[in-house]
Amino acid sequence: MSVKTNIPLVNLKRQVEAHRAEFERDFQALLEKTDFIGGKAVGEFEAAFAAYCRASYCVGVGNGTDALSIIFRALELQPGDEVITTPMSFMATAEILSPLGLRAVFADIDPQTYTLDPKTVAPLIGPKTRVLLPVHLYGQPADMAGLNAVASQHNLKVIEDCAQVHGAEFQGKRAGTLGFASAFSFYPGKNLGAFGDGGGIVTHDEAFAQKVRMLANHGRLSKYEHLIEGVNSRLDTFHASVLLTKLKYLDEWNGLRQRWANLYSEMLAGIPGLVLPQLGEDRTHVYHLFVVQTPLRDELLQFLQAEGIAAGIHYPIPLHLQPGLQYLGYQAGDFPIAEQLAQQCLSLPLFPELTEGEVQTVAAAVRQFFQTRV
Repeated sequence: MSVKTNIPLVNLKRQVEAHRAEFERDFQALLEKTDFIGGKAVGEFEAAFAAYCRASYCVGVGNGTDALSIIFRALELQPGDEVITTPMSFMATAEILSPLGLRAVFADIDPQTYTLDPKTVAPLIGPKTRVLLPVHLYGQPADMAGLNAVASQHNLKVIEDCAQVHGAEFQGKRAGTLGFASAFSFYPGKNLGAFGDGGGIVTHDEAFAQKVRMLANHGRLSKYEHLIEGVNSRLDTFHASVLLTKLKYLDEWNGLRQRWANLYSEMLAGIPGLVLPQLGEDRTHVYHLFVVQTPLRDELLQFLQAEGIAAGIHYPIPLHLQPGLQYLGYQAGDFPIAEQLAQQCLSLPLFPELTEGEVQTVAAAVRQFFQTRV
């Protein structure tokens, strides 16, 4: 390629510029009201996001990690209880368990969707298993029909990690409503992102919603009456107002993500040694990330970077091999599908504000790389 380009993995500035007037309006309203904590926009966003998810309740919290942690605290599990989850996720999925005395038990992923495989989960269920914690990865929901069937058979709770699937569906239902409760992240780079950290807990259960709301706000519902011990994890008013504004565009943005993903798939089809994202049965994909697999991942990454094209790796070290989780006793080879993905996955640039020309440029560079390896 004769002219070096500059295509980032994510470009939040384009989104900000496209809606700057609306965001400035939100900030001006905050300055006028000075309701920085617990303002009207928080309740409005919670109601709007619950409606968007087709859920009964949403409780805003400080971040996605807190959303998970507060959910598990509210479940009142016992020390030594086990939670079966995936090794292919961000550290937050597992790190919230040990402070509560809980133990992560990993199961391998489905080779097509990269999400928790019900067939690998079932043999791991023991007398201490209490919860299944699927992670809807890269924008695609896990096989919730299979996981819910396993959970129902063994009387287990299902908690969804929805940090990457805002707006995705499984069998016509929104991610976040497919288990007992779910945790969302509104980190700025997510499909629906705030201007800082933010998170949400979604559930149909009224009593559980009230409990997590208390836990997130020092164990209180009224100002000075603390019914239980809690934590300080609140969604700030400004972030809620930004999310409320952005929520209006989420379906449009997800549609653009799907458009660019489809274009990538068309332009990259048929390249030997390159595995493209695959869509599982009965679900939609909102492409938080467009992840390909190749044994030549590291060389492809270096080639793209040299061409001015940013790419990323999500995630290069599966959780069972993380140094901070070695106490769990897992070893290399325990989860071969997850380990292969970690060694071969590469995320290509994908965000709604990409242009068709930029997608074509990235795809052409990927094709050029593989042509030079023939």
